[in-house]
Amino acid sequence: MTNRIGNKDVAQQRSKEEKARIKRANKEMEAAKQAIARTKYRNEVKGRISAAQAAQAF
Repeated sequence: MTNRIGNKDVAQQRSKEEKARIKRANKEMEAAKQAIARTKYRNEVKGRISAAQAAQAF
């Protein structure tokens, strides 16, 4: 649920430019997260824990 201003949600009060800016920022943030995940799990065998994860377990 979004915050409310009187009878309307805050999201309804946002301008088109602000909505576009937020959407663009969200896409950039998600792309950065995916890039980090790709480098982290690159060349790993499926179902097998990596050496770094095994070291953290102990």
